[in-house]
Amino acid sequence: MYKLSIFSSMPSAIFFQPRMSHESLKVPEDGVGVCTRVTRNKNMEKLRNGYLFPEIAMRELEHMKKYPNAKVISLGIGDTTRPIPDIITSSMAEHARHLSTIEGYRGYGAEQGNKALRKAIAETLYGDLPVKDTEIFISDGSQSDISRLQLLLGSNVTIAVQDPSFPAYIDSSVIIGQTGDFQDETSEYQNIEYMPCRPQNNFFPDLTTTAKTDVIFFCSPNNPTGHAASRKQLEQLVEFARANGSIIIFDSAYAAYVTDESPRSIYEIPGAREVAIEISSFSKFVGFTGVRLGWTVVPEELLFSNGFPVIKDFNRIVCTCFNGASNIAQAGGLACLSSDGLRAVQSMVDYYKENAKILGDTFTSLGLELYGGINAPYAWVHFPGMKSWDVFTKILEKTHIITVPGCGFGPGGEEHIRVSAFGHRECILEASRRLKNLLS
Repeated sequence: MYKLSIFSSMPSAIFFQPRMSHESLKVPEDGVGVCTRVTRNKNMEKLRNGYLFPEIAMRELEHMKKYPNAKVISLGIGDTTRPIPDIITSSMAEHARHLSTIEGYRGYGAEQGNKALRKAIAETLYGDLPVKDTEIFISDGSQSDISRLQLLLGSNVTIAVQDPSFPAYIDSSVIIGQTGDFQDETSEYQNIEYMPCRPQNNFFPDLTTTAKTDVIFFCSPNNPTGHAASRKQLEQLVEFARANGSIIIFDSAYAAYVTDESPRSIYEIPGAREVAIEISSFSKFVGFTGVRLGWTVVPEELLFSNGFPVIKDFNRIVCTCFNGASNIAQAGGLACLSSDGLRAVQSMVDYYKENAKILGDTFTSLGLELYGGINAPYAWVHFPGMKSWDVFTKILEKTHIITVPGCGFGPGGEEHIRVSAFGHRECILEASRRLKNLLS
């Protein structure tokens, strides 16, 4: 087994990843003004440190100050790097130009989204599945919709999450008041059911020992592990939810990366329409991380315990808290679902999947246990016996490569790092070379 103490020195010929300045993320720990009489939200006080990805950005900034001449490569935050295809940006530009004309100007749109886009999503992405355009709500991204769904559900529900899982599920649950305090000895919040999803159980929880909860957050393909749940696994999940009267919040943001027979939507599973909401995004398969566009599906059959349709309350939440996604972004979303747009988008997905293969081959050639990287743009790498923040720090210090510590995704992520394939090919190849020099 390799030792991280054998880190080698870095060569001078290296590449930059495009990045933004994170100076604006620096916030004083103590207030500098005059106190008001307003007490701080007690739920905010429960949160542990900063949100994972701004914390990584801060450490990157500190590293760049320490090594001002270092050429840092980011394999960390899952931000896309390929240019958005011209057929999509041209459509957005044309729509923006039309806003300068009397005939083309439009103000507020429907809070639920452009009708043509909702129809295109239903027909193009869901195909023969029984998803209606009227059940689709266009948004500014799935992460925003997670918080809107939390507002819909309220503070009195109980939740379950995969462990490890995307941290927004847990943090939003803490903020809305669904949890107890953080327990240092377990690295878990009280009143959350953590469902272990490890290699030993094929990244799917043992539902026979999972406590009943009102809501189940489930992401497939999973962020961070990259595992895509099988049809059999999702059938078990839907049956579990139906038996317990639970609602599944199914995050399919990485569905475009599925290459095998794994379901891309929870609605491929019979009975899911009665127990599941699906959230998804244009960010990771179109490159809309900055443009911001996503959607949520709320089936008409999904009911609260009193028989009231969930879709009606979600519509009220959307109409109250959101004025609709940018009409320019929606024009881009519509273009990407055209036949030419889909071909261009698939080329982008294939590019990132090839990056994932390069990184995966690198880690496996070094004898490391690696998961994901096939149905998702992430590789999940195991470093036995090591704290994930220590691995993050060592790799950053010795190779100037940003990764993501697995513990940031929950206690089940300890001893792992997540590596992102969202990078320029030359950066991926250079990162591969540095990692081989480090770990061989």
